[in-house]
Amino acid sequence: MKEEFSKMEREDYTDPQCPFCTDPYEKEPQVRPVPTSRILDKLDEFLSRNDYAGAERLLLYWVEEAGLGCDARGEFQLRNELMGLYRKLGKKEQALQNADRALALAGEIGILQSVAGATALLNAATVRKAFGDPAGAIPLFEQARAVYEAELKPADPRLAGLYNNMSLALVDLGRFVEARALYEQAIAVLSRSPKNEPEIAITYLNLANLEEAEKGLENGADAIEAALAAAEGYLNAPGQEQNGNYAFVCEKCAPTFEYYGHFGFAAELAERAKAIYERA
Repeated sequence: MKEEFSKMEREDYTDPQCPFCTDPYEKEPQVRPVPTSRILDKLDEFLSRNDYAGAERLLLYWVEEAGLGCDARGEFQLRNELMGLYRKLGKKEQALQNADRALALAGEIGILQSVAGATALLNAATVRKAFGDPAGAIPLFEQARAVYEAELKPADPRLAGLYNNMSLALVDLGRFVEARALYEQAIAVLSRSPKNEPEIAITYLNLANLEEAEKGLENGADAIEAALAAAEGYLNAPGQEQNGNYAFVCEKCAPTFEYYGHFGFAAELAERAKAIYERA
């Protein structure tokens, strides 16, 4: 038997590493990249129509193709999109599965400490926070923060996005001092560049919610009103582009103003958003 086995060639007992990697004798599998740019453009079309079922079908098809083609980088990008889509759709299990797979791929291809890897960490943390696990989200936020603060410029709005999202998790955990400091850092980042007034307004509304969570509506009334006034000032700042982003922010902010009794301004924000969408 030993002599017979010694005459066997490697192809007699080695399987290919994936179905499309037809040469099992190479050290590295042959990669068949998926067209990520075209896929993401098509994804934007689906999302612009709120066609989430179409977006899901598109991503699932190409994730499978990326896996069959041994395209780890392509699969990584698409898993990032899937975790965000499932978070928006409230599908916890699918969102967490894609978050875990994206981070595993980032580790495999050695990009976890890059900006792209940190963005995946941020997205995965946001998924965990959204589905009721702020404590599990914080370590991921911390890893992303270390990379972002080392690699991004001080005025990069991605920093502010991280600070805002991490603060939301900290508020859920009752860590109000840390959350407030990060909200203030987010405002400082956004203030370094023009045209960030809508995002600054959102941050001030987050601060209003923090004040209520920490002190209650009555004891926190003065701080809440100060934050609301600041947010209103930024939303009313002259020279802002009346585009889809501004309309989205108006829609997002209106319920918070309504919740705190600012009914007139809430209605005005809703009208602004409606007018922009009707012109589009």
